[in-house]
Amino acid sequence: MKFLFTVHQFFPEFSAGTEVLTLSVARQLRSLGHEVRILTGHPSLLPLSAPDCFDSYCFDGLPVYRFHHSYTPTPTEPSSVALGYDNLAAADYFDHILSDYSPDVVHFFHLNRLGTQLIERAVQAGIPAFMSPTDFWLVCTTATLMLDNGRTCSGPSAHAGNCVKHFAATAKAGRGSLAGKIISILPIAWLDTMAHMTERNQLPTYPRSLEVGAMAQRLGTNVRRLNTLTKIVVPTEVMRSALERSGVAPERIAKLAYGVAGIARFPRDYLADPGRALNIGFIGSMIKHKGVHILLDAFRQIPAGQARLTVYGDPQDSPDYSAPLIHSAKSLPGVEFKGTFPNAEISSVLADFDVLVVPSLWHENTPLVVHSALAAGCPVVASDVPGIAELIEHRRNGLLFTPGAAQALAAHLRELIGQRNTLQALSDQCQPVQTMADYVDAMLSHWTAAPHLAAAA
Repeated sequence: MKFLFTVHQFFPEFSAGTEVLTLSVARQLRSLGHEVRILTGHPSLLPLSAPDCFDSYCFDGLPVYRFHHSYTPTPTEPSSVALGYDNLAAADYFDHILSDYSPDVVHFFHLNRLGTQLIERAVQAGIPAFMSPTDFWLVCTTATLMLDNGRTCSGPSAHAGNCVKHFAATAKAGRGSLAGKIISILPIAWLDTMAHMTERNQLPTYPRSLEVGAMAQRLGTNVRRLNTLTKIVVPTEVMRSALERSGVAPERIAKLAYGVAGIARFPRDYLADPGRALNIGFIGSMIKHKGVHILLDAFRQIPAGQARLTVYGDPQDSPDYSAPLIHSAKSLPGVEFKGTFPNAEISSVLADFDVLVVPSLWHENTPLVVHSALAAGCPVVASDVPGIAELIEHRRNGLLFTPGAAQALAAHLRELIGQRNTLQALSDQCQPVQTMADYVDAMLSHWTAAPHLAAAA
């Protein structure tokens, strides 16, 4: 079979969980004799026009099509918000790939920078189309369902009035402006009415009205397209709930936990040298909602010499966030920022950790690194958010704490320092997780169940 995958960004420049999942599934399919190509978005600092915004390359033997995306409006696409979910240039490029490659199956791992219009194009071409959403981007422009004050958000209001308020508070053009200040004090119901009237062209044009209209249309457009997919395969109940709450038909959704590839489980003896420093690790994106600053605050509450902390992540993910953290950590003995590592080395990285900390501040769908840690027998101390709590059972295979509670995290880490038998018990109960081979076998049952593929089989 011939597969076409899409993802919002890809190797070699990007190597977070979604990219790793996409690559791992592609490799497993290839090992089974299938052909896989990948279409990826790519952030561009400068606006590019066709044909300069398209190129292609190979990674690990996989052909990769690339669309260089900037959020710069154009005469034909005047809204930067719409460019994220309804990009005509990307959709036309996708049509070209479908015609040239003729895949049997299209599977969308992410559609940011490419847009959900690609779903329409696949369905119109009569190609079975599937999706595995790895975050909440389909329902939330920030992909996190999280407000700037750290509180979680249930999703767009009736006509995305709450999203308009959030947009006005965060967009450079809105901060400090009179319009931004007015929007900040208006009730959500009023903003819903304004957004709905803007969407229907019932108001005169006003500053940023195109963005307000695009935001009002975003969720409805995405959900309408999602409901034409053959199947949406989600890893967690929190993702299922978010999609169904937004209007996705329950019968379109199937649940399947992620699989992991290439994770070795080394023997762990935490009792052999109970006096040595505890090796604490973090692997993830260096962005605020991943909570590295919470982990550093907790580490400051541990007596010097009792623990070491190794942080793996790219400081360029968010330089304004990571640079002050790295600078402040220079005064903390035992802290090391090591940047990124090739994904093939994750087993050896996890083998060096006594415990992995996942201090996320957002809902999380399900971090792939948690699956990897469990497969490696590495206990996890993590924020008690739904997407993680489906994997980590408190005091069985890890410990959970209230998101953002650095003191509670520090208390857990001090407990593990002083009670290595607890750490050993947690490791022993890290049950093997689904392999990537098992995951792909289960996905193949979904893919081949599509009517004309089932008939061909």
